[in-house]
Amino acid sequence: MPTFPAPDGTLLAYHASGSGAPLVCLPGGPMQDSAYLGDLGGLDAHRTLIRLDLRGTGESAVPEDPASYRCDRQVEDVEALRVHLGLDAVDLLGHSAGANLAALYTARYPERVARLVLLTPGTAAVGLDTSGEERLAAARRPWREREPWFGPAYAALGELAAGRGSAEAFQAIAPFFHGTWDEAARERHAEGHRQRNGEAAGAYAGEGAFEPAATRAVFAEFGRPVLVVAGEGDANTPVPTATAYAELFPEAELAVLAGAGHFPWHDDAKWLATTVDAFLR
Repeated sequence: MPTFPAPDGTLLAYHASGSGAPLVCLPGGPMQDSAYLGDLGGLDAHRTLIRLDLRGTGESAVPEDPASYRCDRQVEDVEALRVHLGLDAVDLLGHSAGANLAALYTARYPERVARLVLLTPGTAAVGLDTSGEERLAAARRPWREREPWFGPAYAALGELAAGRGSAEAFQAIAPFFHGTWDEAARERHAEGHRQRNGEAAGAYAGEGAFEPAATRAVFAEFGRPVLVVAGEGDANTPVPTATAYAELFPEAELAVLAGAGHFPWHDDAKWLATTVDAFLR
């Protein structure tokens, strides 16, 4: 397992698979083992995927200082990986909460990012809020409304949208993160909880982690290629939110996968791999 030291001495691991030019991939969760990204729908047929296990997750060591789990503190981990790989600039992909880390890295080291892929991105780093109505609209998809679980899950989402959420409600809305809530999706959802470092997740977006105005100011001048990918039915990052994110850049592409949720490579692997590969070319 390839490893490298972070600036504070924490030993970090990464996984390399596939062939072609490297694509550094930052996982979400937040703070989930990068294993869930897999081969991103076969994208490794076109690129060498470099999946970083963030500190305290997967094969990476637990840091001595738990405060170092904060997202902005991990930017230097990504920079250390770039140096370790010997790359002048990286093609960078961030999924979900990992897109916040990708955003902060891009804001701090814009000259080190050649191309940026924001895959169903979290938006805390840029201060974009998603309304409850937008989440409810994303959840209301015809293929879902026929499912027996839809009524209770939609009611729970309504409670959360109104600010009356509970732990049970968060569990109930899980189907709205997936294009299809089948047995495979249920298993992935359960595995995601096991792969996540709860302590680290609690610190990831801690006070001071994000400076949205400063990040947006860098993005307004960032002239390199950017791709934002959204799932039509993703209640976490609905299409209007993804659209607003793309508009923060001078020239960004938005790609929306019909029938998809928050993990589009599970909904249409070929589409995801082809779309990202075409952009990176």
